[in-house]
Amino acid sequence: MINDKERLMSRNLGFTLIELMIVVAIVAVLAAVAIPAYGRYAYRARRVDGQTLLLHIAQAQERYYAVSHHYGDLGDLGFGGAAAVTSKAGHYQAEVTLQDIHGVGQGYVATATPQGVQVKDACGALSMDNTGQRSPDASRESLNINGRCW
Repeated sequence: MINDKERLMSRNLGFTLIELMIVVAIVAVLAAVAIPAYGRYAYRARRVDGQTLLLHIAQAQERYYAVSHHYGDLGDLGFGGAAAVTSKAGHYQAEVTLQDIHGVGQGYVATATPQGVQVKDACGALSMDNTGQRSPDASRESLNINGRCW
């Protein structure tokens, strides 16, 4: 014979549909917050690839300037004869624009343009000049509050 205790326990096994729907809703809210945050973090992490490339170019420019007393293009800096150089991970492609004063390169601006997935990054292209001034794409300067892009 089935006593009252066994009958009560057999009725309460498992989860109800309401309980399962509450869990699904909680997971959905957490995912809605976490997925965009992860995307922003991934863009910021890949942005380091472009920053590293620009700093490498700046270092090469200063070495070249110490010897030649003017800045050079990428070919002069040892990056080959290419007009642009790609970062190690391939997320950015950089080029150097010389600022001539009396026909001699007395300044430069190195610009790293995002490639592939990184094109969707809010900061866009990153640039650095011979004075160390760093900035994102000029049209997106407002994004660089507190150096967010750099």
